[in-house]
Amino acid sequence: MLTKNKIIETLQTVKDPEVGFDIWTMGLIYNLKVEKDVVTILMTYTTPFCPWGPQLNEEIEQALKQAGAKKVILTITFDPPYKMPEELRVMLGV
Repeated sequence: MLTKNKIIETLQTVKDPEVGFDIWTMGLIYNLKVEKDVVTILMTYTTPFCPWGPQLNEEIEQALKQAGAKKVILTITFDPPYKMPEELRVMLGV
């Protein structure tokens, strides 16, 4: 059975190829919903011009399907624009 915690754990295995941190810690996931075996995600990229966007989407979908999702619905938004979480800023020393 898919749970929100299992989905979060799975998202923590998907790394942003440019930064090297997982997309959950980076704060790229704005909203997450699990209904039976369907996972719906509202997310962003670090920039609207992210060259890794399609690759990241594919990795997210593959990881979630391996975790048991039958369907993954990804919606990308830039509202609000990405802002690095304070915890990550501290980790990076910025």
